[in-house]
Amino acid sequence: MAVCGVTADDPDWIRASRWLAGDLPAPGDAAPVLAVLGAPLSATSISPSHADRCPAAVRAALRRFATWFAPAGVALEDVRVADHGDIDLDGLDVAASLAAIAAATADLWATPPPPDLLVVLGGDNAVTRPALRGYAGELARTGLLTLDAHHDVRGFHAGVTNGTPVRGLIDDGLPGGNVVQVGIGAFTNVAAHRRWCEQRGVTVVGVSDARAEGIGACVQRHLDLLARRCDRIWVDLDVDVLDAAFAPGCPGARPGGLLPSELHEAALVAGRHAAVAGIDIVEVDPEADPTGTTVDNAALCLLHAAAGLALRARGRRAG
Repeated sequence: MAVCGVTADDPDWIRASRWLAGDLPAPGDAAPVLAVLGAPLSATSISPSHADRCPAAVRAALRRFATWFAPAGVALEDVRVADHGDIDLDGLDVAASLAAIAAATADLWATPPPPDLLVVLGGDNAVTRPALRGYAGELARTGLLTLDAHHDVRGFHAGVTNGTPVRGLIDDGLPGGNVVQVGIGAFTNVAAHRRWCEQRGVTVVGVSDARAEGIGACVQRHLDLLARRCDRIWVDLDVDVLDAAFAPGCPGARPGGLLPSELHEAALVAGRHAAVAGIDIVEVDPEADPTGTTVDNAALCLLHAAAGLALRARGRRAG
């Protein structure tokens, strides 16, 4: 029996998966360079998670999206993308896994010419600390802006976890005054962790305050402030900052978080900002995401960051 259906791709409909795979004509040498690196770590997750499967799931999800960013009229083909695959963490314990992530990001930074922007696909939020350490250089001149429902300053009584990256970085020497947290939830933290942040000068912006200003405007303002005292900035996009209705694949997501469009706007602003050197996208468990909505949101964070990088280059040319 014959089966009816359309199987041939529209040649005009360029899939983002082809772009990431390098299956499109290369742009000119003046095009900005985006590096993508998978960090499939979930051994550090407080809640059981298969976040290690997220890099592969995001790459697969890109087939559902185009390369044309309609709001600004830019195409991702204007960005030279290099997918460096996943860091091999098989058989490594937590300490060795963290060291491997730091080494991999340091290698990308040290290989000339370094990319204009690195996007690390987690993995859980524990990847933020080694990824930033490897890529940032001098911590005293580095900034960190997080989109996260949580402070991530838990103690190390259970070792390194996805709840400890911000505390770990500050313990490493990152000034607390160089840390901004946007999207902190109303009932997703404890008073002791808030006091710890306040005592170290961390800037905390809750969901309601960030939304009142406008998420994009809030992120832009704080990136501008960080850029006055930092040589480079790392942005942590913890997808559990989303309202749980839009992130079933995030164990830490709760009702009352950001809307997907707000998180995507934050990714766009981060990718566009000249001081942002690296972005991580973390905390998505594809196995707990029956509709694929959470993975799609992670993929859209990558695409919006890339569109932001294209706009960054457009701004340089206009200037």
